[in-house]
Amino acid sequence: MNSNVINPPKVLIGSFMLVVLIGTLLLSLPLAVKTGNPDLLTALFTSASAACVTGLVTVDTASHWTVFGQVVILLLIQIGGLGLMTFVTYFFIMLGRRLNLKQKMILQYALNRSSMADLIEIIRYLLVISLSFETAGTLILFIHWLPEMGAGKALWYGLFHAVSAFNNAGFDLFGNFNSLQAFTGDVVVNLTLSILFITGSLGFLVIYELFTYRRQGRLSLHSRLVLAGTAALLLLGVTVILLIEYNQALAALSWPDKILAAYFLSATHTAGFSTIDINSTLPATQIFMMGMMFIGGAPGSTAGGIKVTTLLLLAMIIWSVFSGKKDVEIAKRRISSQDVSRTITVVSISVLVIFLGALLLSVQHHEFLPVLFEVVSATGTVGLSLGLTQSLTPLGQIIIIAIMLFGRLGPVTIGLALAYRPQTSAIRYPEDRIMIG
Repeated sequence: MNSNVINPPKVLIGSFMLVVLIGTLLLSLPLAVKTGNPDLLTALFTSASAACVTGLVTVDTASHWTVFGQVVILLLIQIGGLGLMTFVTYFFIMLGRRLNLKQKMILQYALNRSSMADLIEIIRYLLVISLSFETAGTLILFIHWLPEMGAGKALWYGLFHAVSAFNNAGFDLFGNFNSLQAFTGDVVVNLTLSILFITGSLGFLVIYELFTYRRQGRLSLHSRLVLAGTAALLLLGVTVILLIEYNQALAALSWPDKILAAYFLSATHTAGFSTIDINSTLPATQIFMMGMMFIGGAPGSTAGGIKVTTLLLLAMIIWSVFSGKKDVEIAKRRISSQDVSRTITVVSISVLVIFLGALLLSVQHHEFLPVLFEVVSATGTVGLSLGLTQSLTPLGQIIIIAIMLFGRLGPVTIGLALAYRPQTSAIRYPEDRIMIG
């Protein structure tokens, strides 16, 4: 390959790994831990989890890390959620520098855009809107927690949880691996954090189009599918969780709190926070949540998973095969063959990674459902767990780290980084048929 030809996937993976490495080094410093000596593997796991905006932790964030360590984790979440290239580009803009073609190619790939149009404007909107949502969340939580915590702690907790929520990270500071179980019936905390991580899971292109809708006058097919798919998943989750857990995990709650807890658990399939103990839910709910975590949020968002649009495209591909249609069509639009191929690739490789991850992890940990739940959560960069994370062996931690990195970077990015070649050949071979099914 010509050395002058840029490989955007490799640049993105390289910058991401650099962030994880720097985070690991900072969390390995003595001033990052409250007691004892720093542990390199713990630092690596926490750094990868924060940069991947996952939320799986082997040590309690509140009791293990000092304020310095928590600040490092918060910065990793912010950079991992919005992307290092986004911040670099914004500083270029602030300095008045123009982006060259290579930089625009990298940015286009980082934002998952099909064209270079409006890249600079999208970057401005992305950062302004993100910081605005995080600031608003911080202020609401600060005011809400002020009487109980005092000004300093309320401000820090408000900022940490607002940033963690918008970036779908799932990290919290309330200790004992209990996440937000102390706020099951707290409407302010539930609604504030859920609005933040639902907004973050929509993707920056969708948020951009919503904020410019009055000027543009329309939403793209992508944005319409994301909004419809997200709403459908949320409603489905609330309904299923209420039906299964009404007299189980939700039995002790009042009717309004049952709805609030079911809503939050449904919405948190991208974020990893929890207001009820996941271990108290029935296996049926845990299996359902694995399906929700596998789907995740929208492309170009702070959420993981195969993505809502991928699921919808997969459904339409199956429908097209069953109905005998040559093309895959959605809303009177024909979907490109490249998007069809990517859909099948993303789903297939994700399923394969989950299978291999569960296989490798079950060699050392023999409880099948917790193992599978952990692997799916890591693949979807969610952070929900049935308690396995804290008992992972060193090898198990490395396996989960690798799966989190895969989940955040995505199979297409990793595949293109390994096999990227400029498409210069015009040769097409004769078509042939293979028996399928």
